[in-house]
Amino acid sequence: MTRAHYPSYKNLDPFIDVARLTALDAFITERLGRRLAASADRRFYTGPFLLDDNAPDRPGSRMIELTRSREPENYYDLDRTEVWEPTEEAQEFAPLMDFIATLPFAATGRMLIMYDAVGRAVSAHKDHDSTELCHEFIWFRTNRSKPFYMLDPDTGERAYVAGYSAWFDTVNQFHGADASGELSFSIRVDGVFSDALRDCIPFPQVNRAAAPSIWANAS
Repeated sequence: MTRAHYPSYKNLDPFIDVARLTALDAFITERLGRRLAASADRRFYTGPFLLDDNAPDRPGSRMIELTRSREPENYYDLDRTEVWEPTEEAQEFAPLMDFIATLPFAATGRMLIMYDAVGRAVSAHKDHDSTELCHEFIWFRTNRSKPFYMLDPDTGERAYVAGYSAWFDTVNQFHGADASGELSFSIRVDGVFSDALRDCIPFPQVNRAAAPSIWANAS
């Protein structure tokens, strides 16, 4: 089997309707503008697995939860699709939800918009430390103003997402974002990939979290 190579990500643009996604840019930007004044949305938390222990784990970006779990919050339950249900915000972003329904998922779990009015940097971090847990998710954006990257801390090499969507190893490599100085946002949808998409993925027998990087390296 092809080995994982870091830093890396799998470009998922060929598997989604990019034209429909980018057409949502003005709508989402306008909706976020309405929420900026209130600033009531929960602050984004990177989690404890920071590259630099002194870096902020709440760098300033905020989250809009389009779905919420009926059970106590647990990061390892992102793909337990049966416990997630739409929030009121899902109605506010109904055209986005319609787009999400076209993505290659058999079922969906957590759905989250992450945004920052002034585009501050997001500290390099890993999402969790369970190498046998491979969350199936699509990270995507309607424009390319957010400089989002995967990082090899040994070499300092960064792999910036060049397109509009990606799936990446969140366990064996760090990821983060550079400052942009302007409104930036991205969306992440977790769930269970469709059978057609899963058939394309070379899942390894061990270190399952490496699957996106193995797939990227095999392409």
